Amino acid sequence: MSVKSSVSISEEQDAFVRTQVEQGRFASASAVMQQGIELLRRKIEQEEAELAALRAFLDERRAGAFEDAGTARAATAEMIAAKRKAHGL
Repeated sequence: MSVKSSVSISEEQDAFVRTQVEQGRFASASAVMQQGIELLRRKIEQEEAELAALRAFLDERRAGAFEDAGTARAATAEMIAAKRKAHGL
């Protein structure tokens, strides 16, 4: 089912839409607008999923054990030393 809606777009946007239709990329201005809305919907859903994953990661980190900066630096130095040794550096 489709719903008719009236939207205002700039002259530049209108020119772009008309060019897409004239070049045969889309069957109509409505098809251009529908594709644009679908892309925006997907982008927003992706951003929301990424934000939810980041929040879950931060919550997990917050609930875990805390290491002070000195311990973290020492662990990083050990890791770098092991990598250098493994690569003969």
